[in-house]
Amino acid sequence: MTLLERMRSVTMLLLSRENTYAEEDEYGDGFDSFDSDADPFGEGAPAELKDTYWFTSTGLADLAKLQAFLEAQPEVGKVSSLVQIYDVASDLSGHKLNDFEIAFMRKSFGDEIYQQMVAPYLIEDIDETRIQLRAMETEGLLRRADLLEKIRDYAVNEVGIASEDIRFTGLLVLYNNMLQSLYKSQILTLGAVFVGIMLMFLVLFRSIKISVIAILPNFLAAGIVLGGMGISGIPLDMMTITIAAITVGIGVDHAIHYITRFSREFAVDGNYIASMHRAHASIGLALFYTAITIIVGFSILALSNFIPSIYFGLLTGLAMTAALLGSMTLLPKLILMTKPLGPDAKTNT
Repeated sequence: MTLLERMRSVTMLLLSRENTYAEEDEYGDGFDSFDSDADPFGEGAPAELKDTYWFTSTGLADLAKLQAFLEAQPEVGKVSSLVQIYDVASDLSGHKLNDFEIAFMRKSFGDEIYQQMVAPYLIEDIDETRIQLRAMETEGLLRRADLLEKIRDYAVNEVGIASEDIRFTGLLVLYNNMLQSLYKSQILTLGAVFVGIMLMFLVLFRSIKISVIAILPNFLAAGIVLGGMGISGIPLDMMTITIAAITVGIGVDHAIHYITRFSREFAVDGNYIASMHRAHASIGLALFYTAITIIVGFSILALSNFIPSIYFGLLTGLAMTAALLGSMTLLPKLILMTKPLGPDAKTNT
């Protein structure tokens, strides 16, 4: 198993709750009034332990319910929270601890133990607890946005935590936000690019018909690449999301070169078929050799050990192939069908 296949991302689920423990504590100040110097079990534990909902039997029960749900998800690995401490203490005592025993256990922690076992999962000042989970990034099951929404929905509807009291942090969340931004920018960018290219064609060729003909092969190439990714189950990420833009860029160059050469050949005798043959024999060969060189060059990335690089190389090669085929087959066929340069003189050659 490679290092990439063992990659995991750590995500924090932060939960906060209004402090209800002090209101329900029939002993008034609870156990915070104990003097740590007089407590033989204190051994340097924090002198002032604030009341917290999450270190009660009710709060721990909510955490245990949520943690069990997280552990049942196929895309989630190890889950850590205050529940581990509670389970260990309950196993040692032989029964589920009540609120008195939980408070006594919490007060008995030494400072070093408290910092290692409690502090990473509990922020007393704001009564906030943390559940840490590891998501399986490379198993093929992870849908980040769906997983986060599913966790939030369960925490709100089943556990009863207010939505505004739930916060997600960690690499998985940052990566998900980045991907969502990429998806939106991909749509907006491709739309803006095609509009810009269309305007450029109008200025360059001074013909709406030729501009539409020139841009259609670019749509085809981008559709082939994105459709192939969808059929193959290859997700959009930082590497693969750039393929469509590369396809459009290469396709535009091919279209400009071919139409310009075709126009010059058509001006010689006004014969569309003869002009196509001469265009293929001249600029067509140049486009072919250029595309083959680029395809072979990017396909070398298939020998990489880094999976995103493999995807990038192979998909870029596919994009170049689609752009070449569009320029050498669809583009001349559209020209022959629509005759945008004027009527065919039908000159015999």
